[in-house]
Amino acid sequence: MMDSSPHKLYHVHGYDSRQHLEHYFSDKPDMVFGDDTLKFVIDNHRQVFAVGHINGDILIDLSLGSFVHHLHSACEFFKNIIVLKVNNRCIMELKRWVDERTGAFYWGHTSTLLQETEENSDQFQDQEAKLRSAIQHVVKYDLEKENMTDPLVLPPADCVISAFLLDVISKDQDDYIRYLRKFSRLLKPGGHLIIIGVLGATYFTVGKDKFHGFTCDEDFIRKAVVGEGFIIDYCNVKERTAVSDLTDYKSIIFIAAHKESRHVITSSVKLKKKI
Repeated sequence: MMDSSPHKLYHVHGYDSRQHLEHYFSDKPDMVFGDDTLKFVIDNHRQVFAVGHINGDILIDLSLGSFVHHLHSACEFFKNIIVLKVNNRCIMELKRWVDERTGAFYWGHTSTLLQETEENSDQFQDQEAKLRSAIQHVVKYDLEKENMTDPLVLPPADCVISAFLLDVISKDQDDYIRYLRKFSRLLKPGGHLIIIGVLGATYFTVGKDKFHGFTCDEDFIRKAVVGEGFIIDYCNVKERTAVSDLTDYKSIIFIAAHKESRHVITSSVKLKKKI
C-alpha cells in the first residue's frame, strides 16, 4: 500500500542532518525551540537520572537526527553508550562531533544548560569529553529487519532512550506500537525506557522539505507504553512555547518507565513530577 501522506518520511527519504540541528537545537538567536528541545529535555533527563535507579553497563540510543544533548546526564551512569542511526548522513554528522573533527556542530550551549541546573557545576567542565568517551559505537540499523542491526547482534541494554523518533517513523497507531515493541526488545528484563516525543504534530520542516509527523496525544502514548509491559515511573508534558511554522506540534512529552519482570522486584520511582 502506498503512503498517502504528502510529506516525506525521515527514515525513507533522509534529510540534511546539519540543517535539522541548526533549525531545532542550535544556539543561534533565531532558534526559537530552546525551551522545548533543549532545556526541557536536559532538565527531565537530569531529574530521572539523579534518582539513581537508571544505571548499568549498556545504554542504547535510538533518536532522530544527530543531536547528543539528551545523553549528557546518561553518561554519568553509563560508560558504554551505543547509538543507532537510520541513515549514513546522520552517522557522519554524529561521528564528526564524537571524533572532534573540523566543522563539527557546536554543542557547548547544552553543557552550559546542564551546569545551570546543578549546585556544583565544576564537575561538568569536561562534560563533552566524558560523553564522547561514553559513545562507544555508532551503528546503522534497518527498522524493518527482525534484528535491526543485522548482522551485528547487540548486547541487551539496561536502558533504551528514544527521542523524537517514534513520532516521525510511525504512520499510524499500529506502526507506533510495532516500533515501540522492537525498541523494547533491546532491553534486559527490568530495563528502563525513556521516550521523548511531541504531541499533536503533523509535520516538521528541514530546509525546503516537509516531513511526516504522527499525530497522537498523551493518553495514547501512556497506553502504548503500558501495553508493552512497562510501568511508568515519570511523565512530564510541556505545552509548546515556540512561535514558528517549521513544525506544528502542540506539546512535548517525556516518559521514563521500567519493564515489568517476574525476575525483578519493581517499585515506583519517587520523583518530583506526579504521574
